[in-house]
Amino acid sequence: MRALCVVFAVTLMAVFAAQISVNAQRAPAASNRQIKVKSEPSATVWLNGVSFGRTDKEGVLEIKNAPAGSYTIKVRAAGFKEFTKPLLPAQKGLVEIALVKTTDEAELAFQEAERLAYSDRERSAEAYNKAIRLRPNYVDAYIGLARVLSEAQDIEGAATAIRSARKLKPGNAEASAVEGRIYKDSGEEAKAIAAFKRAITEGRGFQPEAYAGLGLLYKEKAEGSGGSGDIENEEINYTEAAKNLRSCLKQLSGAPDAIVIYQLLGLVYERQKKHAEAIAVYEEFLRFFPNSAEATAVRSFIVQLKKDQLPQN
Repeated sequence: MRALCVVFAVTLMAVFAAQISVNAQRAPAASNRQIKVKSEPSATVWLNGVSFGRTDKEGVLEIKNAPAGSYTIKVRAAGFKEFTKPLLPAQKGLVEIALVKTTDEAELAFQEAERLAYSDRERSAEAYNKAIRLRPNYVDAYIGLARVLSEAQDIEGAATAIRSARKLKPGNAEASAVEGRIYKDSGEEAKAIAAFKRAITEGRGFQPEAYAGLGLLYKEKAEGSGGSGDIENEEINYTEAAKNLRSCLKQLSGAPDAIVIYQLLGLVYERQKKHAEAIAVYEEFLRFFPNSAEATAVRSFIVQLKKDQLPQN
């Protein structure tokens, strides 16, 4: 049943790299609010800094669980100038966003770097560096460069890039979250925890990437302490992992990146023998993502957990 746990943990590192950015003033709340974004084809759409996916070939993206309240929508498409605007609490239904072509070489280089980030890290890093040469104060390019270098195990280069981003824009929550990831990858747990917590403070409480980072860090600490026979610390770390993963889920508000977090949180509850809590998490996952590729496996988890709850003869 738990054969997928390693895949979940590996996939979460992709969540880190997916730039769950944090430009919002406050956390979104789950709702039944639905909006339909109409823009350019293959445009990425963010709500409160959280990616909700790409528009289809007609330029449409339907979001069935948009955050409640006021939030910011950001749309980016290759070859076009990035567009951001606020949406009011009562606004729902069709949201049309007309993008304008860009000739800004720095922005075009940044877009190329983003496109290559998962397929060719070396070329992606070159494109980020080009964007930085063209626009030396390009904070997003420094953060993107840090992510790519971190994925390529160039920890020193990633740390240098993120220091440049923080120097240009002190108090940037996303930069602090990426810094936490870099410290975690280099085995500096205390510094990682401090950076993740600083990111949450800088984001005024809203920083799903930092919460995800803390959740995974404490989960790994729990697995390490359990292996050493330290049951008390194992439970403490699993409790911290669950708390942070739950905070992450609340802020992701049904965004696609939540798929991995739900499964990790369910696994943490299973490790704690909290079967009812794990079942509740998996059932919530199925309400948000009933047709996902992982849905069949999650349904089987629920069946097995319910069997485990039955009295043993």
